Amino acid sequence: MSPQSSTNWFRRLAVSTVCLTMVTLIFGALTTSKNAGMAFRDWPTSDGYLMVTYPWFGDFAKNWDKFLEHGHRLAGMLIGIWSIALVACAFKTQQRQTVKTLSILVLLGVICQGLLGGFRVQLDERGLAMLHGAFAAIVFALMGAVILLSGKKWAAPEPESERNTLRTMKVLSVLVVAILTAQFIFGGLIRHRGTGLHEHLVLGVASLGLIFVNFTFCGFSESGWLRKSGIILLLIALGQVGLGAGAWVLKFGFATTGYVAISDSIQQVTLRTAHTVWGIVTFQAAVVHLLKVFRVSSVSHIASSEPLAIRRSGNTLAIGGRQE
Repeated sequence: MSPQSSTNWFRRLAVSTVCLTMVTLIFGALTTSKNAGMAFRDWPTSDGYLMVTYPWFGDFAKNWDKFLEHGHRLAGMLIGIWSIALVACAFKTQQRQTVKTLSILVLLGVICQGLLGGFRVQLDERGLAMLHGAFAAIVFALMGAVILLSGKKWAAPEPESERNTLRTMKVLSVLVVAILTAQFIFGGLIRHRGTGLHEHLVLGVASLGLIFVNFTFCGFSESGWLRKSGIILLLIALGQVGLGAGAWVLKFGFATTGYVAISDSIQQVTLRTAHTVWGIVTFQAAVVHLLKVFRVSSVSHIASSEPLAIRRSGNTLAIGGRQE
């Protein structure tokens, strides 16, 4: 197998890991939305059954809470197996040590995530449930980084000659990740503690404004890679704001239209779940964008600081092969 073909297979595996993780996130978010985190009182068993022997499909009609929670556990187990395969494939096909290290971090993150979920059940602790949800965003961002660093664009991105624009984009990318982190924490407080609603709303408006400013500066960049990244991040953020607005209406109602919220309705649970999952996607997109900005900055710095081949020829000075 050629090196390029091996890299393509690794990237496909990395992408499939993200897709499988999305399934796990959806089951986990639905479990929280339905307040079904303690559907089972034991872990790693489920009502005394081993993970793969529990009659899961039988719960679909008679016990929705157990169906969601055990589905979340099964998806998590599958992600663990996939992450082991990702590490093995990284060491088999990848030459970059950074990609190998990130693959290991993904595996360790998945293991820690599983333990957090298990301890949440054993201790019946809502605080651990919130930490479990927040840590999921970090692991998901690491998976996005693996895909990014294994791509062709990462190896040879377009440099940026406008140093001031680049410095501004670096600051903005860091601020976006920071404010989304705070936003995600307050979102977890709403779901698990019922507090932090107003802080979450204020940060939501602030984060959208900051992402729009980031998009504007990316538009000035000479790098098509960064321009595209800024657009993608903005579109994802707009989708998240739309889902948040919908979740608000379905939770609190909308007096102008006469709509009255129905607690735990299918629409309410679905939209709250979508808002949570898309929040994790937004965080991943912000982290990936930050990595792109700093990668372009690194390449641009190297390009601008390359030593010139200076040599004297009589009374003339040759710089880079050009006579001055």
